[in-house]
Amino acid sequence: MRRPDLWWEPMATEIEMLKARDVYEVVPRPMGQNVVGSKWVYAIKWKDDGELERRKTRTVAKGFTQVIGEDYEETYASIAQLESVCLICAIAASRQLRLWQIDFVSAFLNSDNAYDIYIEQPMGFEEGGDKYVWKLHKTFYGTMQGAHDWAENLDKTFQGHGYYKSHADPQIRSRVYNDKLTLTFTWTDDILGTSSTIEGENLAKLQLRSSYEIKDLGEAKLILGMHIDRNQKGDVTLSQQAYCKRLLKQFNMHLCSPTTTPLPPGLVISTEDCPSTPNEADEMKNIPFHEALGLLMWLQVATRPDITFSVNKLARFAHNPGKAHWNALKHVMAYIKGTIDYGITYKGGGSLEPSGYVDSDYAGCKDTR
Repeated sequence: MRRPDLWWEPMATEIEMLKARDVYEVVPRPMGQNVVGSKWVYAIKWKDDGELERRKTRTVAKGFTQVIGEDYEETYASIAQLESVCLICAIAASRQLRLWQIDFVSAFLNSDNAYDIYIEQPMGFEEGGDKYVWKLHKTFYGTMQGAHDWAENLDKTFQGHGYYKSHADPQIRSRVYNDKLTLTFTWTDDILGTSSTIEGENLAKLQLRSSYEIKDLGEAKLILGMHIDRNQKGDVTLSQQAYCKRLLKQFNMHLCSPTTTPLPPGLVISTEDCPSTPNEADEMKNIPFHEALGLLMWLQVATRPDITFSVNKLARFAHNPGKAHWNALKHVMAYIKGTIDYGITYKGGGSLEPSGYVDSDYAGCKDTR
């Protein structure tokens, strides 16, 4: 860590928050009882324009050191599908609904522990030396059952408020109350909601605030790294400009000349372009092909379907990429630079009927035709 001094204040803030919530108590190290390891996790939170918002730290349990039957039982917790974000935005645009967002503060700490769990004290904040450990009163981040306990707790709360779960995605919930429609999308501790009236929006927030500490983020602007923009016509656009800028800078492509197509027209690449000698393989060892490919894959499934074909085509050679494949991948990044403001737009008042297009070219693959 280059600047540890920048993280001391966030670490102290985390410990004070845990004390205020009565998450733990310091007790003598128990004999014959499993003591779970702990560690610090550091993260930087970005604003929707890509600027630094704040530094955040969290002390977490090393869940892999827990013992099943002694420290936990259930671990399963469903997670929302990315397509559900698009669905919520599409419905909001089509029906001209309000889009809002809230964030649960320290979500996992809202669930009580069903087991006696002891963890090592976090480094730098040990009280009484290594003869003392923490006994947890609440479910803790990093524990095997943490996500399960929080999801179960939240599900009971939503049911108590009259919401119904979607059969397609359990993290999509809906409710009609006094002719006011509310839909919510839950991603761990973030909620993207849409309501037909401001009264319905305020009621949903008020009810959740009665059960948890929440941050009211107002009109939805950023979810899962995707920027949400809404114009006066009611159109909703999802884009990832800040993500694209960081991606390009990471691979030194931020100063490249932009291209107008994801791949060069007529480009033919195949396994013949893979390294076939030890020297060729050594030349590719330090080229971050897999890192760049992975970041582009997230971009394609989130807001940039226009690069799907190109990225999928290059993914076929991820097991043994060559220079030709890397050059093609850089071409995709150059295309991203030239289309950095592209995204998915859902028209206000538009139809919800889906449309699909396909253009298969089996003859274009030299390896399978």
